[in-house]
Amino acid sequence: MVRRDKDMRASGRRWTVRDRYSNEVYLTHERWEHITDSINHPEMAAYEEHLQDTIRSGERRQDALQPQKYRYMKAFDDLAAENTHVVAIVLCGFSEGQDGKPLPNNYIVTAYQQEIG
Repeated sequence: MVRRDKDMRASGRRWTVRDRYSNEVYLTHERWEHITDSINHPEMAAYEEHLQDTIRSGERRQDALQPQKYRYMKAFDDLAAENTHVVAIVLCGFSEGQDGKPLPNNYIVTAYQQEIG
């Protein structure tokens, strides 16, 4: 399920989904514009639902040098060019809630398509 509500618009969030480990991961409007910019990964513009699916059910690997960084990957058979997978880079951390308690803050930094053999 994709969450879209007025509180998310106010926060700059485009959508939020849960990964297969029940972590909420969100995408902001700013990051989507960055990802789909003509000098970055414009081919992703037509694959936003694939990106959501990659977060929901894709394989997740933690970066060995930056433990707060995760790479989500999922294979699709209808991607641009010779690409086989959607890849999303997610930074995971915490922010302080209104009551001073830590809140998960897991957001997509970038996403792209890649041929993975």
